[in-house]
Amino acid sequence: MPERDAVLCNTMVSGLGRSSRFEDSIGIFRRMVSGDGPKVDCTTVISVLPAVAELQDMRLGLEVHCLAIKLGFYSHVSVLTGLISLYSKLNEMDSARRTFDESSEKTLASWNAMISGYAQNGLTEAAVSLFQEMQMSNVSPNPVTITSILSACAQLGALSLGQWVHGLIKSNKFDSNIYVSTALIDMYAKCGSIVEARRLFESIPNKNDVTWNAMISGYGLHGHGQEALKLFHEMVSSGTPLTRITFLSILHACSHSGLVKEGEQIFKSMKRDHGFEPISEHNACMVDILGRAGKLKEALDFIEGIPGDPGTPIWSTLLGACMVHKDTNVARMASEKLFESDPGNMGYYVLMSNIYSSDKNYPGAAFVRQVAKKRNLSKTPGCTLIEIHQKPHVFKAGDWSHPLSRAIYAELERLNGKMKEAGYQAETMTSLHDVEEEEKELMVNVHSEKLAIAFGLLSTEPGTEIRIFKNLRICLDCHTASKYISRVTQRVIVARDANRFHRFEDGVCSCGDYW
Repeated sequence: MPERDAVLCNTMVSGLGRSSRFEDSIGIFRRMVSGDGPKVDCTTVISVLPAVAELQDMRLGLEVHCLAIKLGFYSHVSVLTGLISLYSKLNEMDSARRTFDESSEKTLASWNAMISGYAQNGLTEAAVSLFQEMQMSNVSPNPVTITSILSACAQLGALSLGQWVHGLIKSNKFDSNIYVSTALIDMYAKCGSIVEARRLFESIPNKNDVTWNAMISGYGLHGHGQEALKLFHEMVSSGTPLTRITFLSILHACSHSGLVKEGEQIFKSMKRDHGFEPISEHNACMVDILGRAGKLKEALDFIEGIPGDPGTPIWSTLLGACMVHKDTNVARMASEKLFESDPGNMGYYVLMSNIYSSDKNYPGAAFVRQVAKKRNLSKTPGCTLIEIHQKPHVFKAGDWSHPLSRAIYAELERLNGKMKEAGYQAETMTSLHDVEEEEKELMVNVHSEKLAIAFGLLSTEPGTEIRIFKNLRICLDCHTASKYISRVTQRVIVARDANRFHRFEDGVCSCGDYW
């Protein structure tokens, strides 16, 4: 075309970005900035920001930000909102917040962008706090706000807040919005109320694939593999289009319930019957299904059949299976791959050290810890959250910061006595080898899960269900202890860790010790 106006160029910048041709989108933008074509306007800046975010180009993002200020577009609400979204996708939440705070006129679009950014980056408490600030500013939420805050509630395990948001949904008549309803299902499932999630699922007349996926995923999270399978087959019969997420959800469910044969059949049908080429996440699920079942040789054979480099998630999954089944030889091979491809991840060193310790190979465990120390790596601190009377309480191992610490530790000591009478023995095999056995027992006795449970017992009426949320995988000793505590106190304890839910009742866990 001999002449190109701003409308045409902006359409191309935007359209190329939406078609995932990000470099081409930015190329036209750069030509406009350099003077080769019409002048950059407000719409140009808004149109190029998504492409910048997708390429994770922080430097270019700052250049666009500076250009917006220079050309006088910085006060434009859509530009500010676009910049907040950009910084959120770049995980630069301090920059996003500064941009938000600099806005003289905060619109529902900008509030949503900021809350969504916090939620997507795992800053759930900040998302909740900002949502409450929005409420006090008399800005009415819309379905986008609601789905973002429900996502934060799900991550945080804040059931009472999620229930309050549910009330807000009803009063604003957002119930009919399929995305809000789906976010509610996800929230209830991730906050431990799988029955309520299913009730909501049944109440939705026109379910889309995301709704089905959320419910299947929820069942998997709770270890209800058979229910997830039944729902998957119902979804197929309903004619709802299956997606890669659908297969990921059902394979996760099979993995957490030991449904090896069923998982293998679904994995094969994904390509054969539905035309989906498995991606890394699907392959990792299959390794998990085989590995958890103790079929480590089959898992290795499967990995060898993957074209190209299997990738870090797959070797990480295999290493986790080696921990469960105490296979040091396979673990050594998997860890070597991980130390090479992702040397800065402390979790792999901790896992390998624990595998060596459980096999009583203490020199091996010490060597792995020494390597991690030389590389200045530090372990992610474990913490457990419990919500009492709508207020969250967070505990770390050996924590004395809580105002009721003396009472909590006294309750733990009382519980330990009762548990030992019932046959409990502390699991200390993965503890440091250079520590006396008595000291090892003291160390596991003050894990964050136990502190949270003890506080829950002190703070609630007899018979009340106790719900805790751990940021890492629950350790073997805390898993065993929770079973005993549920028996000696006649309480139901629901624990969500980084992998799944555990429901402890009368000395038994819903996972069947398959986790």
